[in-house]
Order: sequence, then C-alpha cells, then structure tokens
Amino acid sequence: MARHFREDLDADGVCLITLDRPDRLNALTFDVYRELTDRFASLADDSRAHAVVLTGAGRAFCSGGDVHDIIGRLLDMPHEQVLAFTRMTGELIGNMHRLEKPIIAAVNGVAAGAGAVMAAACDLRVFADSAKIAFLFTRVGLTGADMGAGWLLPRLVGEARAAELLLLGDTIDAPTAERYGLATRIVPAAQCLPEAMALGRRLAQGPLAALASTKRLLRAEWLMDLDTALEAEAQAQAGHLIQPDHREYHAAFTGKRAARFSGALTAPRATQEPAP
Repeated sequence: MARHFREDLDADGVCLITLDRPDRLNALTFDVYRELTDRFASLADDSRAHAVVLTGAGRAFCSGGDVHDIIGRLLDMPHEQVLAFTRMTGELIGNMHRLEKPIIAAVNGVAAGAGAVMAAACDLRVFADSAKIAFLFTRVGLTGADMGAGWLLPRLVGEARAAELLLLGDTIDAPTAERYGLATRIVPAAQCLPEAMALGRRLAQGPLAALASTKRLLRAEWLMDLDTALEAEAQAQAGHLIQPDHREYHAAFTGKRAARFSGALTAPRATQEPAP
C-alpha cells in the first residue's frame, strides 16, 4: 500500500495517481521515488488498470526533489549511494516510458525538475492555464540531462527547443508549453483533472491491445530506418486486422452501434497451403 501518494481506480479502469504532499508542493522524497518506481512497474501486470492519470494534490503538480529530504542528505552520501539514487530516478522514468498503457499527466500547477521530467514521460499532458513547467537542473548547478530529459525532450519539442529548455532552465507558462509541443491541451484550472480523466476513460474503453502496440512502435521506430519501420508496422497491422477488436469495430459499424472493445488477442491463423 502506497504511503506517499493516493491511488484510485474508477469503474472504467482509469488509475488515478495523486502525489500527496501539497504542503511541500508535492516534492519527491526517497520513499516517494521508490514507491512510484515500483508502482509503475507493477501497473504493467495490473489487469484492472487500463490507463493512468498522474497529478498532484493542491496547487502543484510536482516541484521536484525535496530540498531537505533529498538534496541536503545527498550532499553527505558517498558516491556509490548517490549513483544508486540517480539510477533509481531514471528507473522511474524508464518504467513510465515502457508501460504499454496510456499515461496522461494532469499538470494542475507547477511542474519543476523531476516533476517536469515525469510530465514529459507521460503520453499526453493536459495543462491548467495557470500551470508552469521548468527543467531547472542547470539553475541549481546540475546537468540539465537528468532522469532521461536529454532523451525525452528532443523527441517532444526538437533538439533546438530541448537545448533551450535544458541549458537555460527557464520556467515557461502553459501557452508556451503548448506552442513548444509539451502541452497536449490547455484548459481552465478547474477542468484540468476532469479533462485528463475524460481522456483516460476514452483510452481505457478503447482497443487496449492496439493502444499498447501503438506505444510499442512509437518507442521502437526511433531507432529504425524507414524501410524497417514500414515492415514493423506492416507486421503489427497484419496481426491487428484479424483481432477481435477490429472485428468488433466492423460489426459495430455495420450494425450501426457503438463498438465494445475487449482488448483480447488471438493467435494468427496459419497460412493454408494449396491442395496438391
């Protein structure tokens, strides 16, 4: 049972994770990092959860690492323990990125440092119109390429914008985040979480296997040339074209009703050899 964040699962299979230290702007501690890292790993095998929404309690999304609980203590630790910590922070982002279920960030307020990277690791980001985001690592004497930010940001905003955000460490507002490609959409602050939950429900009720395949291919194709990517997509689509969810779409379309996707997978039929 998590002690440092709240978790709620609704009837549609949307798992809402709420960072719950509002008095500290949801700053992360060693324990929060560990619990989040483990939870995002276990979500892969949690059949109840079909989509995830990540947000913060109070007026912040996440202000990064807690100055007293983490930063102050790290200064007195031996290098091996500091390295174990930085590897754990990367493990959290890796677990989020590898999860084949959609993750939506409801960026309800400031997202700074580690909070900004966590938002970037989500698939979709709903920003409150009052929200701000800052990859401020260089502002505190640390490398801007932290927790995977140097890998994630160029893919989201391009290398030039990523360099601007990571080298300068400036805080940008929601409209700028949208213009850069960081914010999927901007809504009034009161609608931030409801909008993110609505997206979560839409995805949770969708074709889960197809969504997982989409995330998997988006991740893999960064390392492919075009011909390899085309073949990977052809192989994947050939499999999905015969799956129950696509058949259900066809039946719903011809029957003039809403599709009811199951996410089920069946093995492809073997090729039939012509009779001699």
